Amino acid sequence: MLLLTVKDLKKTFVERTLFENVSFDVDSNSRIGLIGPNGSGKTTLFKIIMGEESYDSGLVSKNGGAIIGAMSQHVEDEDTPMMECMLRVFSRLINLEAELEEINSLIDLGNGDTERLVIRQQRITEEYERNGGLTYRSRARATALGLGFVEADFDRHVSSFSGGEKNKIQMARILLSDANLLLLDEPTNHLDIQSVEWLENYLTFCDKAFILISHDRYFLDKVTNRTIELTPKKAVSYTGGYSVYMEKRSTEREIQLRHYKNTCKEIRRIQGIVEQQRRWGQERNFVTAEAKLNQIERLKSTLVEPERNAATIRFGLTAGQVSGNDVLTCEDVHKSFDGNLVVNNVSFEVKKGERVFLIGANGCGKTTLLKMIAGILPPDSGILRIGANVMPGYYDQTLSNLSHNKTVLSEAWDDYYAELTHTQIRNILASFLFRTEDEVKKPVSLLSGGEKARLQLLKLMMSNANFLLLDEPTNHLDIDSRNALESALDDYEGTMLIVSHDRFLINNLADKIIYMSDEGTDVYYGGYDDFIAEREAREAMREQYVEESDPTESAAKLEYKTKKQRQSAINRKRGEVSRLEKEYEQIEARIEELTHKLTLPEICTDYVKSSELSEELESIRERSNGVLAEWDEAQSELAKLIDDE
Repeated sequence: MLLLTVKDLKKTFVERTLFENVSFDVDSNSRIGLIGPNGSGKTTLFKIIMGEESYDSGLVSKNGGAIIGAMSQHVEDEDTPMMECMLRVFSRLINLEAELEEINSLIDLGNGDTERLVIRQQRITEEYERNGGLTYRSRARATALGLGFVEADFDRHVSSFSGGEKNKIQMARILLSDANLLLLDEPTNHLDIQSVEWLENYLTFCDKAFILISHDRYFLDKVTNRTIELTPKKAVSYTGGYSVYMEKRSTEREIQLRHYKNTCKEIRRIQGIVEQQRRWGQERNFVTAEAKLNQIERLKSTLVEPERNAATIRFGLTAGQVSGNDVLTCEDVHKSFDGNLVVNNVSFEVKKGERVFLIGANGCGKTTLLKMIAGILPPDSGILRIGANVMPGYYDQTLSNLSHNKTVLSEAWDDYYAELTHTQIRNILASFLFRTEDEVKKPVSLLSGGEKARLQLLKLMMSNANFLLLDEPTNHLDIDSRNALESALDDYEGTMLIVSHDRFLINNLADKIIYMSDEGTDVYYGGYDDFIAEREAREAMREQYVEESDPTESAAKLEYKTKKQRQSAINRKRGEVSRLEKEYEQIEARIEELTHKLTLPEICTDYVKSSELSEELESIRERSNGVLAEWDEAQSELAKLIDDE
């Protein structure tokens, strides 16, 4: 079913064209990744679709059956408990529950017309069950837990949560709503890796269409089947996720550039012939020259210069001196704040040249550990030793180590005033997209998150550190800047210890992963996919060992296996429900089409044709009833599986 059509959309701000010629369709099977550099208008496009922003020209048409869900700027119900706030999206079901309770009470007391009350009770019960009344509370609970909340959070008032947590509450409400088209703007922000994986699983099996804005390349690959690149001149649609899009775009631009260069070369060749013919000066030569000029004009009319890539940062990271082989040693490191243990039993080593990534759930102490290694915080106990000739360079994800009272120019130049000329520092700033006079004289306090990130990366580049300590370096960066950073890190010859949720970056760079938890650290070798495979293999070995050595413990592990199998069964049943719903929609559309055809005069007067259509209509109606029965049974089985979970 077609849900949304956007055609030839144009949006300008003052004299700047944000985007134009934007056209695409969204149907019920669409899983679209909307990408483009920061400032390209992705969020504005969402606001236009929601009717919150005007546009200059074009068309935005929503199908009557489209129900759009999108995150708003403010969370409602701030003085209500979190779970109550989430359950408000099921207000219709809650009202039906109240109505059923009232009817049951009247029947028990013998008040009113019992027969009518029973009929009404049956009708409401059917509507209640058909719309998920048996499962909505368990679904809300599973969604909250999946997004990283704990049971203790359910009764906390929304006003007590942080801004990031409030955004997660909003997203939970949207996922639980009856919207069939979701607009998700950076949905993985504020989520740890486990929660992102839960969201990936949810979006993979849900029956909703969605458009999502994200800079998380791994996430885009996992959940999208189409990619739309938004540029100032147009929106280009590619079938496939992010990696497929990158491959297709690269090939496409290579072909365009080759065609452009060949055409230019041919024009220059023909221009040479024209000059030659004119020099010869005979009448037939002028005729030939005129014909060649016409040929040049035809070629020029087809000549389209390939679109330039969006401006992105360009830089290289250099290790100023060679460190010793032992770069970092951590042995049984602990750190507490106000009696709360934040870093517990951390032990690992980093050798020269290693690319080590530090991952784990939010709150497990990754940032605190990085600050201790950078010398910003002292450990409470344990050994934390930096090796000989090691020069750490620290990137703070909060961007708080920038001087907000300085301008961009002074922040970048003050430490290197004696070493770099004004021209040299301006060239460096330009490579990080600080080009105009207004941009370099802008106060740091007025910079956006992305601009501050670029400025901090610039300072890191100039430091010539040989041991990079990076805390979520891809936060605030658009995809092109992430690719540029990844390329610079890949060419870097020093040592790296990086805290990151960017699984695409981890996959491409890591040769070792340190997994932090409340109990301590585990070491894995390879990228993120290798980490997942090794973690599953270790878990399987632990289960086997427990089964062989401890029958009592084995029962607990068996329960764990059963739970995993039950989740797989839930996912399969959700897929079956979704398939039946889509088949039912297609059947109903065909019934409507046939019913309309049977009313047409040319069909009514054609006995043979009308008979054929009537037989087909009867057959399809039977199938419609069958599909509805199958769906009802599958929905009941799904509800039972979820309730038993």
